[in-house]
Amino acid sequence: MYNETVKLVNGVDVPRLALGTWLIDDDKAADAVRAAIKLGYRHIDTAQAYGNEKGVGEGVRASGVDRKEIFITSKVAAEHKTYEEAAAGINKTLATMGLDYIDMMIIHSPQPWTEVNQSDNRYIEGNREAWRALEDAYKAGRIRAIGVSNFIREDIDNLWEGCEIKPMVNQVLCHISNTPLDLIEYCQSKGIIMEAYSPVAHGEAMKNEKIAEMADKYGVSIPQLCIRYDIQLGMVVLPKTANLEHMKTNADVDFVISDEDMELLKDVEKIESYGEHGFFPVFGGRL
Repeated sequence: MYNETVKLVNGVDVPRLALGTWLIDDDKAADAVRAAIKLGYRHIDTAQAYGNEKGVGEGVRASGVDRKEIFITSKVAAEHKTYEEAAAGINKTLATMGLDYIDMMIIHSPQPWTEVNQSDNRYIEGNREAWRALEDAYKAGRIRAIGVSNFIREDIDNLWEGCEIKPMVNQVLCHISNTPLDLIEYCQSKGIIMEAYSPVAHGEAMKNEKIAEMADKYGVSIPQLCIRYDIQLGMVVLPKTANLEHMKTNADVDFVISDEDMELLKDVEKIESYGEHGFFPVFGGRL
């Protein structure tokens, strides 16, 4: 079981490998979370928008593992762009999950989902207000770390200029054939830990011959290669699955990709389509 951690700027340790729970129904989330924790996962990622915070919280509480050993991330709804909305959402997450504190809360998107890839409005004031709510919850000890998701450079700069507490993480789409190297470098230069969701390109990486050839070279599966790639970029990685066998193999990533092969993987031709999943805003291009 891969169990490396990375330290945030405030000293909090975050397990580099997390169980992502996007698209896992609330009534199935508790079983998935319990199974993952039993295998050794210590980082679980959810969101208000996923509609499964209740199940995730139930799984954590029923796991039999000390709460302090499990790192829980959730996300402020992308539509919450006032202080009051964001603060109420944070309170609701805590109540829904049945937890005294959340290890990390992040703003899910700089834009409401209906406007992602459709609007140039970056919600400058709205994101500052949502951030202020996160800062207050952090200072009150109800959240141990705060950050953002899907923020591009201008969104980061917008918060950076006026915030009291700097963003600690930025969770973004990142996988072989779609790696935002400039954004990763920029955020890391500011001490922001990067997190990668959809590391297997929502399944599309399974169809890529170059990725398959490299996986064969290392004697690993395509998902294992994809997860290891993001780890070696210095990222926290969040593969999503409710499948026990996939949870096991996703965590078996102690091999090392050579520097030369990492450069080759960075240059794999960019994915043009996410197939039937392309309608999700996160796969639509510029966030």
